[in-house]
Amino acid sequence: MQNKFAGTGVALITPFDSELQIDYAGLEKLLDFNAQGGVDYFVVNGTTGESATTNTKEKRDLLQFVRNNNPKKLPIVYGTGGYDTRDIVEHVRNMDWSGVDALLSVSPYYNRPSQKGIVAHYTEVANACPVPVIMYNVPSRTGSNLTAETTLKLSRHKNIIGIKEASGDFGQIVDIVAGKEDDFLLISGDDMCTVPMISIGAVGVISVLANAFPVEMSSMTRAALNGEFSKATTFLARLSKINPYMYKEANPVGVKEALHQLGKCENYVRLPLVQPSAELIGSIKELI
Repeated sequence: MQNKFAGTGVALITPFDSELQIDYAGLEKLLDFNAQGGVDYFVVNGTTGESATTNTKEKRDLLQFVRNNNPKKLPIVYGTGGYDTRDIVEHVRNMDWSGVDALLSVSPYYNRPSQKGIVAHYTEVANACPVPVIMYNVPSRTGSNLTAETTLKLSRHKNIIGIKEASGDFGQIVDIVAGKEDDFLLISGDDMCTVPMISIGAVGVISVLANAFPVEMSSMTRAALNGEFSKATTFLARLSKINPYMYKEANPVGVKEALHQLGKCENYVRLPLVQPSAELIGSIKELI
């Protein structure tokens, strides 16, 4: 099971049309573009997929569409999370998990629980989930950090197989590596941290940039996993120039604009996000 998540997972955007309905033709094109570009698995309904503004039916329809339009039959990870543990557990229990290889669940946000609360939360979710759980730590979005001690405690749960770690705190990351079992997966949640994280034991990345640059991200990650760090750093240096513009006006505004310029889908986003400024469009065009 764990080997399915080595390499590059793409945190799929959700394309919208001008009426802000899901653009399934655009999504089909994106799935093919990423599969042919060398990504190793798909992540559906993550934060990059604007999961905060898609409803339950849309989430289920998106997952079903990816199941039915998976060109290379890549593994699928489904994302869910929130600040109400009972609601998440109910969602998990009512899901059709056929064809899904793991759940990616972000640490509770907004209400900023204690570490004890985070442990209790993930324990409830993992107990209810019929597929393996990958935790997601992203303090810049959630307002709280999943510490190394908490990560290691939860890693002992039989149904929690890894963590997407996006704290950017390498002291914390090293503590996870030093204390974890060999089969517990450390996955980079920050494209620019992927190479150094792999150098100390990460198995890959769940990537935003891979939406628009699947060849480059997959090649970088693969090179790092093969110990070819000079080659990996060459890709990293190229990608680092455009990476800040993916977040300058909030994710996924930047990467949707990059995909629009590459002819893969439109750049529409749902409120409270808004379409990119002329300045951002020009910057991305120049860098592409």
